[in-house]
Amino acid sequence: MANAGFTSSTRDIPAVSAVPAHIAIIMDGNGRWARKRFLPRVAGHSRGVDALRDVIRACMDRGVGYLTVFAFSSENWRRPAEEVSFLMQLFLKSLQKEVERLHQNNIRFRVIGDLSRFDPALVSMIRDAEALTAANTRFNLTIAANYGGRWDILHAVDKMLERHPDKRSGFTEEDLAAGLSTDFAPEPDLFIRTGGEKRISNFLLWQLAYAELYFTDTLWPDFDAAALDVAIASYRARERRFGRTSEQLVEKAAPESKGTTPAGRHA
Repeated sequence: MANAGFTSSTRDIPAVSAVPAHIAIIMDGNGRWARKRFLPRVAGHSRGVDALRDVIRACMDRGVGYLTVFAFSSENWRRPAEEVSFLMQLFLKSLQKEVERLHQNNIRFRVIGDLSRFDPALVSMIRDAEALTAANTRFNLTIAANYGGRWDILHAVDKMLERHPDKRSGFTEEDLAAGLSTDFAPEPDLFIRTGGEKRISNFLLWQLAYAELYFTDTLWPDFDAAALDVAIASYRARERRFGRTSEQLVEKAAPESKGTTPAGRHA
């Protein structure tokens, strides 16, 4: 976002690279993965943690700098109480098990979302993990928990008004973006949703304005490095115009390197 030195895709034209700088993922299909194997839904969530660990490693190996994953939406409280309780416990146990490993691998860990409904012990552990990894620079892992895109925008508006108490109009994108939960990261280049559904489900509504969307039938527990490579290959084949025409991309590319692919399309 603008306040962190990142380009807004609706105000300027971001740099385009063959590897997405920021990938956002909705990790869908855990329950169906378990049901296909005649296992309880919670078994799918447990296997999903293993898949996330593999995808983090794959992103780092491929030069991705930021990964933001949707772990628990503000609408997920509507699920059966026992499943919600298990997810909270899984989150707690995973943090206990993984935070030191994240730190040793120079990974910065953050959680975005409204944590007010979480158990204080879990919130305390999240804050401790964020503090422990705050100086890490190799990779940025962000977990969206009790998060909703509309909540994020409304929260950003509140923060914007707090910063400008005497202002009632004339706000800019930069004014609002400074209060978003992901103000520390560039906008996602690639959005992935596993599990076959084709919607963004209130995830990063502002931030996904010009992200390339990729949907796969692969259930999240089965999503691995090879599946990530397929998603990145799809991304590379896209023509990222940001409002321009294909002809403009060709004209821009011609002086730079005769005979190469148009700017905005990845070779």
